[in-house]
Amino acid sequence: MNFEESVRYLLSLGRELAAPTQAAAAKFNLENITILANSLGHPERKYPSVHIAGTNGKGSTAAFLESILRTAGYRTGLYTSPHLARINERIRVNGEEMSDARFASVFSRIHSTIEESLASGALRAHPTFFECVTAIAFAYFSDADVEFAVFETGLGGRLDSTNIVTPQVSIITRVDFDHENFLGHSLREIAGEKAGIIKPGVPVVIAEQREEVREVLLAKAREMNARVIETTSTFAIESQKMLDGRARATVRRIETGARFEFAPQLAGRFQLQNALNAVATTGVLQSKGFRISDADIEKGIAAAIWPGRIEKVHSNPDIYLDGAHNPSAARELATFFDENLHGRKLILIFGALRDKAVDEIAGILFPRASEVFFTEPRTSRSISASQLAEISGHHATHFKIIPDAEEALDAALAQAAPGEVICITGSLYLVGQLRHHWQMGTHAPSR
Repeated sequence: MNFEESVRYLLSLGRELAAPTQAAAAKFNLENITILANSLGHPERKYPSVHIAGTNGKGSTAAFLESILRTAGYRTGLYTSPHLARINERIRVNGEEMSDARFASVFSRIHSTIEESLASGALRAHPTFFECVTAIAFAYFSDADVEFAVFETGLGGRLDSTNIVTPQVSIITRVDFDHENFLGHSLREIAGEKAGIIKPGVPVVIAEQREEVREVLLAKAREMNARVIETTSTFAIESQKMLDGRARATVRRIETGARFEFAPQLAGRFQLQNALNAVATTGVLQSKGFRISDADIEKGIAAAIWPGRIEKVHSNPDIYLDGAHNPSAARELATFFDENLHGRKLILIFGALRDKAVDEIAGILFPRASEVFFTEPRTSRSISASQLAEISGHHATHFKIIPDAEEALDAALAQAAPGEVICITGSLYLVGQLRHHWQMGTHAPSR
């Protein structure tokens, strides 16, 4: 298969969150990925790795850590999800997306392995979209001779396809409500799913958590005899300031007294916590003999890029992209608005998927906006713009319904004055779609 055929085939399997009734392949356990990895010679065991779970901050933490490792001279693999525009974004070596040709080549090999395993009865059902893409990442990193890989879970942790890796360190970022239909309707249940990545004897870095979440994570770590590194007791932030929405901080490692100057490109005060997750992990790796200097840490944090997360793509009017798709992420975005808008008028372009807590997200964000444009990302999982308005329009001072997302952005650009702010949010699918639209230069000119 060529690249286009490969992607078409993968999409025919259903997306990551396909319900079990949608396809026989959509069964959430580790049987398929284990059999597939075994048939491929367990490529995920050919390089050291770090494994990351959590509700928010997984991608940014992964980006910080990969940047630090690459700065230190390691040939890195990075596997994240979802993608914004192209599936290749999920799989990177040394910061470069997997090429179309390599994607097609590796998937063709995996597809042949799947067909043989189905014919022999080794596989009882076809692997899902996410299982296949995870297998592509495992194999490609081995082919590319990476020296270290960073894996982000797709959903949950315990039954996530990435959870067959045995990492050097596990990381659990902030845990909050999201994907309740899959992970549970209480924080303890959700935390239990995330804690499923904690492996026997493998150190685990734990971000600042609500106490009920922390209790679940610590109990699992004790059960697994896994050393715990909590960022709250490992670091002290001695000073911090915000510059153009970006945090600048002096951080002290409490045990050694070592100081770091953090200056991430990523906007938002919360990115300091994600940077601390990565730095705590490098401390464990240093103790295991990996060569990472303090200078590598500072340079790596400063160089890290993570698109679609409070990403500024234009000035006057300022245009931000942020895939805040759950209440916790919405609160972080709201804090960013409160700290950085300085009374400027805010216009929101908002679209969401059906499984999201739309009313709660809207209640957090909409009161800060002078107007909301309801729209819908180009996916079968999206809520229609009119339904969005029915569900959450009462939180908005004024709103318009423009189902076509590109038209919604053009309308906002025509309306916004140079000193105002436009933010595209509510769904990473919407962010990816309009980010591509913006990069192609096909949008209308600003006022």
